[in-house]
Amino acid sequence: MKKVKKAVIPAAGLGTRFLPATKALAKEMLPIVDKPTIQFIVEEARKSGIEDIVVVDGKSKRSIEDHFDSNPELENNLIEKHKDEMLKMVQETTDINLYFIRQSHPRGLGDAVLTAKAFIGDEPFVVMLGDDLMDDEVPLTRQLMDSYEQTGASTLAVMRVPHEDTAKYGVINPTKEVKPGLYNVSNFVEKPNPADAPSDLAIIGRYLLTPEIFKVLENTKPGKGNEVQLTDAIDTLNKTQRVFAHEFKGQRHDVGNKFGWIQTNIEYGLTHPQVKDELREYIKDLGAKLTETDKKNS
Repeated sequence: MKKVKKAVIPAAGLGTRFLPATKALAKEMLPIVDKPTIQFIVEEARKSGIEDIVVVDGKSKRSIEDHFDSNPELENNLIEKHKDEMLKMVQETTDINLYFIRQSHPRGLGDAVLTAKAFIGDEPFVVMLGDDLMDDEVPLTRQLMDSYEQTGASTLAVMRVPHEDTAKYGVINPTKEVKPGLYNVSNFVEKPNPADAPSDLAIIGRYLLTPEIFKVLENTKPGKGNEVQLTDAIDTLNKTQRVFAHEFKGQRHDVGNKFGWIQTNIEYGLTHPQVKDELREYIKDLGAKLTETDKKNS
């Protein structure tokens, strides 16, 4: 059984939910306090033991490549000013086996993954979506890799969501819990109406896939939104080889929408050593002001 060593990060989307900020800036470069969202994804991959990462990007994504490239002028400036801690942070973003492939047209997540076929070759790999930041003692990607080492099968990360939210996700139809938190799956449904959803276990942004998925993707017709849906391809793959679902019990931060992004900034800010104390005081003061306003309006 081949070891999982590679990861694909799809980053070719237009980021329309964050316009006008994303007209010229890659959505994946929007910061959580002081760190771009895509850097959290890359760090999770490295902590999990991933050796090579390919970013599937598109137009207006040059800022991602620049972020992970060296910047001699900046580094020399930090050296001259003896800002060693900042220098270390900057240099850590360049010590990565990171590659870039262009998806010429945004034809959906399935097509973005298919674009990485030549890079992946005949190996199992992980797909990591930039809209989901995952917090747990063991990184979620590592959890999927550990599961694969036991089963040798494709494994998706899932999480329980409110039933009324199932229309926002791909949802699994589980048949059996083979061990705590690991499910056999009958089929996968892309964004079902809540009345038709087979469960509350929604697919979140981590997938460990065997290379057979590429042949399936090549024959997958566009589905919802006239895009090649990765969920549809996985459902087809599940008819010829087992695909498991691993339930994530940690904390997921959805940074793919404005409110989720603001919420994540606040939550991360409350643990950030440079701003946590001021932010905590600001929230207290803001709470008092809101309470006073509510009293006046009541």
